Amino acid sequence: MSTEEENKFNFSEEEPKNTGETKPPTDAKGLWQGLKTFLYELLDIRHDVDKDQTIEDVKKDIPFKGATAWILVCSIFIASVGLNADSTAVVIGAMLISPLMGPILGMGMAIAINDIYTLRKSLINFGVMVFLSVLTAFLFFKFFPLQTDSSELLARTKPDIRDVLIAFFGGLALIIARTKKGTIASVIFGVAIATALMPPLCTVGFGLAKGGSLGWVYAGGAMYLFIINTIFIGLATFLVLKLLRFPMLKYANSAKRKRISQLASVVALAVMIPAVWTFWDVLQTSNVNREYDLFIKKIIANEKVWLHKEGKDGLDIENKKISLYFNGEMSDALISEYKNELKGYSYIKDFELEVGASNTRSVDKISAALDRAYSDLDNSRNIIDGLQKQIAELKQEVSDLNSQIESKASLENENYVAFSKVAKDAKIKYTDLRQFGFARMLNSKDFIKVDTIPVAAVKWNPALTDSVQTLKEKELETWLRNELSLDTLIIERIK
Repeated sequence: MSTEEENKFNFSEEEPKNTGETKPPTDAKGLWQGLKTFLYELLDIRHDVDKDQTIEDVKKDIPFKGATAWILVCSIFIASVGLNADSTAVVIGAMLISPLMGPILGMGMAIAINDIYTLRKSLINFGVMVFLSVLTAFLFFKFFPLQTDSSELLARTKPDIRDVLIAFFGGLALIIARTKKGTIASVIFGVAIATALMPPLCTVGFGLAKGGSLGWVYAGGAMYLFIINTIFIGLATFLVLKLLRFPMLKYANSAKRKRISQLASVVALAVMIPAVWTFWDVLQTSNVNREYDLFIKKIIANEKVWLHKEGKDGLDIENKKISLYFNGEMSDALISEYKNELKGYSYIKDFELEVGASNTRSVDKISAALDRAYSDLDNSRNIIDGLQKQIAELKQEVSDLNSQIESKASLENENYVAFSKVAKDAKIKYTDLRQFGFARMLNSKDFIKVDTIPVAAVKWNPALTDSVQTLKEKELETWLRNELSLDTLIIERIK
């Protein structure tokens, strides 16, 4: 055997075995390649996608009839009650059971895979869902006796850039969860809460039920927010399915396939254009509101002026106007200073600043008016104290006169009864007694002989039954006979 053959079968020096473990890279190129591999495995979602099951699940949630319709009606009622009561927990519970998300995902998927039948079906069911939701909310707020403009309702009337971002990233999370093998239910529930499709529709119904110009403003703003949510959830669905290369639906007729493809492209473009425009419009509005708030805070920080009207009431974005009203005198120099400061902002520099002031309400005059108010208050207190003293004196005089009358009557008539004392004692003893009278009535049984019979007239609390009143009258009769030393006594009930 040759030396080479001996070396071939020589196992004294073992060769390294492949254990499946990757050696750590020793150079910069290997480190970068390892980092790229790690990030790819971390963020790649294509290896865990079940395309057929995703399409089947989305289509299954599109139909709207039977139990789904009743679930939607119940969830709208619950959300309307929660919005009316300003209860966030109740609104969240309603969003969890709402089936509104199904047709929206169906529209986004249908455009992505060129499925015109699913698109038509999704649009029809989506329209029915929106109509039924608004109608249910309208009927609730129209006939429910308690109608208040709660903060939960008003929060759904003024969308801003955050609502756009929530809708888009919520849609991304939802469709990614849908495409994963074994749908992540917790993600679906979370997106249903975050995107908040139902509360805007409830607010639309509230605005229509409220009526008037303010009601239309509420309804328009809420519907705008709902459209934003719908467009960006559908857009996110479209983009994810295109990224994952979901198979396009093929038609046997090539001409039909071409028409369907063109129609899907037009619809996708029609969705994306409003989405971009909405995003830009809401972004600009948010920037204007932010700079307006900064401008107002700077004015309020000036202790020399007293801003009477602040907040969004003074901001007119459509007409590019800011209207402020101050209590106190405003010099021309100060107004010019505010107008110059306004030019230092990026988004409200072109707005017209209108300043109103009440020159009659300077600080000195307000202080003088406050001193007069305190003086008038002191005078009023003195008048009240004097009246209370006079009332107490009059009560004492009446009490003295009653005592004099009763003393005189008792001296003139031995049969006289101290009525005031008896009446007070009777009221203390019988708290349900509402009226009490006592007199001696002339009576004749044979129309010849005349007798004098004591009579007590009483009126009880109407809440007492007749049997209870009769029982109390017997007790009162016994007490009066003992108290007045009477042999006979008649109790008459006053109706």
